[in-house]
Amino acid sequence: MIPWLLLLASYLLGATPTSYLIARSVRGIDLREHGSGNLGATNAFRVLGWKAATPIFLFDIFKGWLPAALFPLWDGVDGWAWPLAYGAASVIGHVFSIYVGFRGGKGVATGAGVFLALAPTAVLAGLAVWLLLVFTTGYVSLASITAAVVLPVAVLIVQGANPIFYLALVLAAFVIYAHRSNVRRLLRGEEHRFRRKAGADA
Repeated sequence: MIPWLLLLASYLLGATPTSYLIARSVRGIDLREHGSGNLGATNAFRVLGWKAATPIFLFDIFKGWLPAALFPLWDGVDGWAWPLAYGAASVIGHVFSIYVGFRGGKGVATGAGVFLALAPTAVLAGLAVWLLLVFTTGYVSLASITAAVVLPVAVLIVQGANPIFYLALVLAAFVIYAHRSNVRRLLRGEEHRFRRKAGADA
């Protein structure tokens, strides 16, 4: 019974709409009606600025890390199945939040938190790729997709083809699917770019 309760808690924690709550408190707006309409940290950064977006980003990571890192210590069950399930539930909660009409973010930061608990070395590799692409191209979506693809490769190299590797493959596929509209805008040259210089192409 305890693992199932922890699984529900993982979903509810992941579903906590951090960006929605902070946008309401600091600007009195519904973030779903601004920018991309997404409740992830990237849209929060775009609409609210870095001071408000930074705690959102950190808490979104925490939402994934806590269930994967701590809940297995409390469930009394050995093996990988439940830790992976807790992590997956937190990501699903973030993307499909019960608190805000089953809308949310795209799961990148929360997914990173899950793998920070399960495969920290692989996450560092993905983070390095993400930072490199953000600062060289300005495209957060491209950086997120590429980092998600790098993650299972890094897990495979460091830990082998274990259950975490297969979860990383699922997460990578999900991140690509969640960013399908971004991919279309990238191909059309219409994707939003951070850190553009004044006077750059519109």
